[in-house]
Amino acid sequence: MDEQQFKRLKTVSAKSFNAQKALIKKVLAGRDIPCQQCGTSIRVVLPEDKKPTGLYCAKGCTNIALDFVL
Repeated sequence: MDEQQFKRLKTVSAKSFNAQKALIKKVLAGRDIPCQQCGTSIRVVLPEDKKPTGLYCAKGCTNIALDFVL
């Protein structure tokens, strides 16, 4: 991997991270955000639900695992 490829990878990774962070903030703020793949609403699963915590859509296209500190 040369320097140009590494820079490109770094840029793409940073954009993806920031997009996920923004999505998490919007969903946790209570906004109804549709999944980009299937269009169903993204929901939050909290630790009280006794399931893996995170953000998920109904079909599983969006699957962002979150760690909650209690």
